[in-house]
Amino acid sequence: MAELIVALDVSTVAEADALVARLGDAVTFYKIGLELFSAEGPDVVRRVTAQGKRVFLDLKLHDIPRTVARAVTAGAALGVSLMTVHASGGRAMIRAAAEAARACGASAPRILAVTALTSLDQCDLTDLGITRPLREHVTAMGVLAVSEADADGIVCSPQEVAAMRAVLGPGALLVTPGVRPAGAAVGDQKRVATPAAAVRDGSTHLVIGRPILEAQDPRAAALAIRAEMRLTD
Repeated sequence: MAELIVALDVSTVAEADALVARLGDAVTFYKIGLELFSAEGPDVVRRVTAQGKRVFLDLKLHDIPRTVARAVTAGAALGVSLMTVHASGGRAMIRAAAEAARACGASAPRILAVTALTSLDQCDLTDLGITRPLREHVTAMGVLAVSEADADGIVCSPQEVAAMRAVLGPGALLVTPGVRPAGAAVGDQKRVATPAAAVRDGSTHLVIGRPILEAQDPRAAALAIRAEMRLTD
């Protein structure tokens, strides 16, 4: 069954603590991204894991292989379960991240490659000098990361999940942001789908932020999304 990951897209550890407490046992997995990590540092990861929660550390590492490998080792020491690198960092960088993670033994995080940010569309790729169609680009980057560089999975939008599942097979993690319950605002995401559709197409983890964080009752919103995810079982 697919898992729900709530994005702790807040600015302070106090806000993070309050949200984790409010959601309680409705959520066991949280994403910590650049905003919160830059503001509060590694201690915020420790605070979340100390409450028995799992952490997806989404820093989208993109540097020379040696630096990325050391960052992965540091993340493993914090007890995180998932970490991201940019697939555009290339085969050697991705492989260095995967090897560093596996060297950590039982505490090894799973390495995910970001194929293309869900805020990008075809026009954005053209601006970057990438001429192949968006779906073809995502597929090529996913194959590079998982099949050729030993990443555990990828981050991709809901619109690419079915194609990536067919290409990468049943074992790859497919972590999907850009998920919005029916009727929710899409915000700055350009490639979205409902939770049920994403799970049906093969997502293993759904990353959801604003529809829960901005809800009048975040716990109820999280439980409703989990119920929608189970409709595909």
